[in-house]
Parts: sequence; C-alpha cells; structure tokens
Amino acid sequence: MRITAAVLTSSLVASVASENHAHDLYVGSLGARGHVERRALPNSPNGYTPSKVNCPSDRPAVRGAGQLSENESSWLERRRNATIDPMKELLNRMSITGFDVNSWFNEHSSNASALPNIGLAVSGGGWRALLNGAGAVEAFDSRTTNSTGAGKLGGLLQSATYLSGLSGGSWLVGSIYVNNFTTVEALRREKDGSVYEFGNSVIEGPDKSGSQILDSAGYYSNLVSAVSGKRDAGFETSITDIWGRGLSFQLINATEGGPAYTWSSIALGEDFQNGDMPLPIVIANGRRPGETLIPANASIFEFNPWEFGTWDPTVYGFVPLQYLGSNFTNGIVPISDQCVVGFDNAGFVMGTSSSLFNQILLQVNSTSLPDTLKSVIDRIFSAIGKDNNDIAEYSPNPFFKYNPGTNAGSEYDTLDLVDGGENGENIPLHPLIQPHRNVDVIFAIDSSADTPYAWPNATSLVATYERSKGQLANGTIFPFIPDQNTIINLGLNTHPTFFGCNISNMTNGLSTPLIVYLPNSPYVTLSNMTTLTLSTNNTYRDAIILNGYNVATRGNDTAWATCAGCAMLSRSFEKTNTPVPEVCTSCFNQYCWNGTLDSRTPSSYEPTTSLQAVKLNGATQLSGKSWSFAALASILALFWNL
Repeated sequence: MRITAAVLTSSLVASVASENHAHDLYVGSLGARGHVERRALPNSPNGYTPSKVNCPSDRPAVRGAGQLSENESSWLERRRNATIDPMKELLNRMSITGFDVNSWFNEHSSNASALPNIGLAVSGGGWRALLNGAGAVEAFDSRTTNSTGAGKLGGLLQSATYLSGLSGGSWLVGSIYVNNFTTVEALRREKDGSVYEFGNSVIEGPDKSGSQILDSAGYYSNLVSAVSGKRDAGFETSITDIWGRGLSFQLINATEGGPAYTWSSIALGEDFQNGDMPLPIVIANGRRPGETLIPANASIFEFNPWEFGTWDPTVYGFVPLQYLGSNFTNGIVPISDQCVVGFDNAGFVMGTSSSLFNQILLQVNSTSLPDTLKSVIDRIFSAIGKDNNDIAEYSPNPFFKYNPGTNAGSEYDTLDLVDGGENGENIPLHPLIQPHRNVDVIFAIDSSADTPYAWPNATSLVATYERSKGQLANGTIFPFIPDQNTIINLGLNTHPTFFGCNISNMTNGLSTPLIVYLPNSPYVTLSNMTTLTLSTNNTYRDAIILNGYNVATRGNDTAWATCAGCAMLSRSFEKTNTPVPEVCTSCFNQYCWNGTLDSRTPSSYEPTTSLQAVKLNGATQLSGKSWSFAALASILALFWNL
C-alpha cells in the first residue's frame, strides 16, 4: 500500500539547519513562566526520513532486561540528588505536624534508597487525558504561578524521578519534554499563539500562525511528503506515520512540527543530563499480526530517552533508541550493515502510543452510524488491516530472532505496536512498578472513559493488578484492587484513594509502591469529553485544565496537601523506622482503601460539578462521532488511494 501524493503539491522538507534556526527563535530560560522553553535538539539528519550512518565502534546491541541500563543508573545518581531540595521545600509547606522535615533529611539524605522515590503516571483518553493530566502537572509544577502557597502541591513534579504517559498522556509528556521541559502554562499561553491550540483537529491542520507557516493544502502536502520520504528510503510506513506527523504540528513548537526532533534527542539536553527533570517514559502494546483485540497478556513496550524495549519475559530486552530502525538480527547489527538514526521521530513515538485508527476500528460498531456506513468503514479497515497498516510498523523488527524461545514475534521482520491502553491498562504503571526502579509512591492520574459517560472507575488499576499475578509479572507486584462496582459504590472514583497502605499484608513488603489514585471527576466543569473528540475551543480547554488542577489539589485543600505529603513519605517511614506522625495516621484512615467490598451493580454514574462551575463560551467541543467518519476519509486518502 503506497501513499498517493500526485494530486498534492510538494512541500518544504525541514532541514536540520532550518530546525536550528527555529530553535534560536524560541530560546527561553528553563523555569521562566509564560515562555515555551527551548526545545530538545533536532538530531535527525534528514528530517522525518531515517538516515543510514556508520555504526559506532561499540556497535549497537540488544541489552537483556535483567537490570537498569548504564545510562539510567548513572543518571539516577544525579536525579535523586536533584530531588532533595524541592522535596524538602514541598514537605515543609505541607504542615505535617510532628515531623521535622529538615532534621529527617539531614539524617537520611546520604542514603538515597531511604528517600521517597516518586513516579507520576498520566493515563490515556485522547485530548481529555492530555488536558486533565495537564491540569494535574500544572498543579505539581513549582514554576506554575501561585502553585507554592498553602494547600498547593507545586514542587511534586520537581520531586519526582519518573513521569510516564500513554496515548493522550503521551501527548502531554511529549509536548512538555520535546519542548524542553516547558510548563503547561507556557504551552497554553495566548500571547503570540500558544502550542495548545485545539480549535482545529489534527485532520484539519493548524491555523497559519506562530511557528507554523503552512495553510491547509500545505499541511496535507507536508504530511504526505514527509511520510513518502520515509517510504522511499526503504522503510515500511503506516497510517500512524501520518497521524504522528499531524500530532507534531499540534504539540511541538517548531516549524512544520519539528520533523527532525526525535525522542532520543531528549537525552541530549544539558538540563536532562544534569538530572534536573524526571525521566519521561511512554508506552505502547505489541500486536500480533492479524489481531484487532489486544489481549491482557500483550507485551508492553516502553520508550525512554535512551532505549526502546520491554521488561516482559517474552522479549525481555532493550535496544538503543537512537539506532531504532537499524537491522538488529540475533541481538546485534551485522558488521556488514550500517546503522540507522532518525527513526524514533518524536511525533511517531507519540502516535504509536495513541494508535487512533485501531481505536476507531474497535469502536465503529458501538456508534449510532447507519448500518450501510458501518459496512463501508468495516471494508476500509479490513482492507487496511490486511497489511497491518492501521497500526504502527517498526521494521526492521529490533528483536528479530532475539530470544526465540519466549519471543513469539522473533520470526517476524516487523514489530507491530498499538495504543498503550488497548490491553486494559490505561494508566502507564508498568514501567514504574519494575523492581529495578524501586519506586515508592505513584500518583496515578486517571482520565479513562470506563463508564457510559466517560468517567473512570479504576478498570486500569484492576487490569494492572490482574497482570501482576500472571506469568508476565517479572517480579512486579501490585496492591490488591477491588472490583469496579466497589470503586463506584464506595465513591473511590470521586476523590483521591490510596491503595497498598498496609504493607505488612504484602508478599514483598516495601517493593510494592503506594498508589495514589487521582480519578478525573467534575470540580469546575464536566471534563468528560469523548475520547474521539479531536477539537475544542480555548474556553473548554482551560476549563478542563483547571478542573484537572482541582482534581490534583482537591480544590486547594490544605488538609489534602498534608495527606499527599504523608503518602510521599509512607514507604520512607517504614524504611527508616520513623514513627508515623499522628496527622499521617489520620490521613491514611481517611484515604486508604480499607478492604471493604460492595460489588452490587451500581446505579448510573452521572456526577455534577462539586465547586462553582466555570462559564463556558460558545461551542465547547465537537462530538467524536460527528467528525470521525465524515472527516476520516481525508486522512485515509493520504495513505490509501480510495
């Protein structure tokens, strides 16, 4: 299946030189409020097209997943030290009566394993997940205006070691990091045009403003030109290539969506190398050829700035991300082959984690479309699916003939990946519960659409718990999670809940992170826009971000801030034999799930705002059903000559 571009005009192909020029136009100091920060370095020599280069003398090879990479291990020494001061400052503001923050840190700061090791996880759920997650990250960021006062949680981001995302959550993580760890405030600022402009969908293309210089025709031409270049260079392409390129226009503050920016370019930034920000991780699921429904035991792959691979005992290996696209065979790049760079395009990575078209295929029969139109859509996707082009194709397969005894895909020359939430684990907890990372507490921001009205009910937590009991656990353990009916009947989906409080009842004790579950719920607006909604005006955008801020802070509740601090310290109390302050005991009594079950079928969950609702101006969102299949032909036609 080939991209047909004859009817479209050719467009400019961004060079590294032009990217560097754009880079200079947007320089801002790290931490400055109101400015999109200087971006990661563009390190693909030929824009979106992967390039062959001479391999380094230490030729790239698959690394077994029995330990952390050398890169991550050495980086952690710097990052863990960099979290101490912001963590002390935050905990001092949290008013944990009976706990002397400074004395405790003075006593234990020389032992990094005793200090809280914090992870943040942002779920999938399309633009709803990006915006709700953005509100939480804005609340956790000490650079956000007025985020460091009483009842505020600014500094939690600076205290965290890891930040993971999938699907819509990967868009949030990517937009922050590829724009060089900028702030959510900066991404949505109005002056000179913000990055977060979602009035036009990915299918329509951005307005001609800011760093974007293309009109609609030029936008479509650019998408085709970029993906055609990759195909003409001998690499398999899929609809995800076009989807990822479109996402780049929406999320990367660079001309033409920064085609030379890769995920591995994050590792080139001086601030990242110094450990001044958490480690960003996005995930995707493996898909066997011909599959549509992704099983719960699908392999979970992660992208971090150094590596791509999986901890699962199937493949159980990682390749250097910079050289993804090289011909790895039996775990090495043959001596006769050159290496490939530029395959890990940042937009392609975010698009892989959010394979929209596989989602549309799965959801088409649940819509109210006429049967005749459903039949047409089914035929289109059936035709595409014959070549597996509705998903992300990673060819050559980096794990070709690697671990053939356990790797069911080792004989395929292509590795197929789909949306990271399609196995039911819509919160990216998998990379944070790996034993080698020793994470103590995970703040899990859940924007899933588990209920008929697109609110979460902890289905993702249940899925992660169930997976932790199976053959793919690989040493991970996870707190017991009750059924979804219990979650709703006990109201655990309406406020923060701690899972895993009583470590004395757990098999491996301290190796189980405490889960601070932060479900999307309406505080100041109904933030349950449909997953397939691709556009919204700035009023509703800001309302959902503000709502996410309130979800994370419980409406700037000072008592909740104290309890969040107790959650941060809970495992460290155990590790250091520190008496638990009375105020923390009260917090755990209030927020820890106490084991009660109520599995009766709940009534329909249709919540209303708990605080004064913000005023919304104009049409707030476009229905996912209304745009999807009428406009879908536009982007499908780019890939397939219908």
